[in-house]
Formats: sequence, C-alpha cells, structure tokens
Amino acid sequence: GYGLPPEQGLVAQLQGWLHARGHADVEVVNGGVSGETTAGGRQRIAAAIAETRPDAIIVELGGNDLLSGTTPPAETEANLDAILRQARTEGRPVLLVGIAEPERDEARRRAWAEIWPRLAARHGTLLLPNLYEPILSQPRDRWPALLQEDRIHASAEGVRLIVESLGPKVEELIAPIEAGRATRAGD
Repeated sequence: GYGLPPEQGLVAQLQGWLHARGHADVEVVNGGVSGETTAGGRQRIAAAIAETRPDAIIVELGGNDLLSGTTPPAETEANLDAILRQARTEGRPVLLVGIAEPERDEARRRAWAEIWPRLAARHGTLLLPNLYEPILSQPRDRWPALLQEDRIHASAEGVRLIVESLGPKVEELIAPIEAGRATRAGD
C-alpha cells in the first residue's frame, strides 16, 4: 500500500477479491511496516503473531533487502528462514511470496530469485515466486501505468494485477482452514 490510499493498497484489494469470491469470513490483516527488511521482520514476527493470532500467514519480505544492495542474499535467506520457522509454529499454513529483480546482472538476479523456492521447499510452505511477475510480464510500455512514479511500488492498477495472481494462492492457503470450519460447523 505504499504511496496509495488504504482502499487501493494490497490488503484492501486482496480483502475485496476474497470477499467477492465468497470468502466472507476471511480478514486480511497487514502486519507489514513501511521500509521493513527481513532483519526487522525477524525481530517482529513473534510479537506480530502473538498480537494478531492469525490462522494463516503470508510472508512477503525481502524487497527492501534487495533494493538496498547492502544485505547479501544469504543474510536475507537466513532471516526469512527464521521468520518461517516462527510462522509455522502451531501448524499454521504459510504462503511465502518472493520478489525478483528484472534488471540486474544474471548471477545476482538468480541468487535472489532462488531464495524463495529453496525456503518454500525447506519449510513446506506454499510459494508465489515473484510478487511483481504480473507487472513485469506486461510490455514495458505498460509499466508506467502499473508502477508509481518511483518505478518501484505498484500503482492501484498494478496492485490489481498482483491480487489477480496472488489471490488464487491465498485461496489455496485458506482452503484447509475453511474446510476445518465447515467440518466443525457440521458436527
């Protein structure tokens, strides 16, 4: 939601998408902090879980590590590994959402892009490899409409595309929770 009115940000658009698809009992809670790095997320995850007591968790961190250029991929991976260990406590389902950079040297791009699939396999989480893929897959002449003026953060239209890609993974994430609720309601 950086740079956007709250109703146009990712949380609100994802919430609306889920409700429109019949998931009326789902509440999307934003646990993010603007400018957050994986190191900050690692420090905050336990308190965030204790405060919100979520049924499922979406972990989407690493973009600021990548953009800063000061956090090595191995450090980001170690931080995400610790976050996922905590997120998976109590058997919660987790969706890990990665981010990749399109315009850097190939070795650097690959080093970053490989983090998220490796962690998802290690922790048995669902995976969306690249949050920005729906934007990056568009012709470059569309990017200005899909990104804010900083050419980093998604515009409201870019967020809409992201939600169309992310939404089905979130449905997969919440399916076991909703099935469990339906079973308990039928008892």
